[in-house]
Amino acid sequence: MGKGTYTKSARWYDVLIEPLIGTLRITGLAMFPPHPGLSVLDIGCGTGSHLSLYQKAECKTFGIDLSPAMLSAARRKLGATAPAALTRGDASRMPFRDESFDLVTATLAFHEMPAALRAPVVDEAKRVVKGDGRLLITDYHTGPIRFPEGWFAKTLITVIESLAAEDHSRNYRDFMAHGGLAPLIAESGLLVDEQKIVDGGTIGLYLLRPS
Repeated sequence: MGKGTYTKSARWYDVLIEPLIGTLRITGLAMFPPHPGLSVLDIGCGTGSHLSLYQKAECKTFGIDLSPAMLSAARRKLGATAPAALTRGDASRMPFRDESFDLVTATLAFHEMPAALRAPVVDEAKRVVKGDGRLLITDYHTGPIRFPEGWFAKTLITVIESLAAEDHSRNYRDFMAHGGLAPLIAESGLLVDEQKIVDGGTIGLYLLRPS
């Protein structure tokens, strides 16, 4: 799932994309504040920007991604002082024990996945999160889009996604056509502790707990 062929993207992701989504990460941190010793798994960890925030909070950090190039960038970013445990693998079949993590996160990862993998990835996230843990999922929201902020954000998102690889763009279009995260969460049995719809209605952040 996700980022499997992102060799070129890994070179410019932090320069072009990260400045656009950094505030989303901060918003997510406020929804479930980290503390030392918290075990965190980031699904589709990419270049490691999300894990770096938890690393600074002295959490135990883990990441999984399909792209070797993205994982190489993450290893450079996260360093050797308190390195994250990074795994190349498929998030629909994760090599982690049941109830391993206090928090499982996924930021702009589900819209990249083929439709058939989204529910299995949610099931795996439910399996590896502790019974009293939480999931924090952030991705594109289908609206309503508010003017003017949402119109600008939606235009930018459309441009970015249209420039992505064809399979990525196809998965994004399917994700939006099927309602984004909301129906996926409803079908999962997860309970919503908190949700925030930001950027003019274009992004949704969901803090979830096992039922």
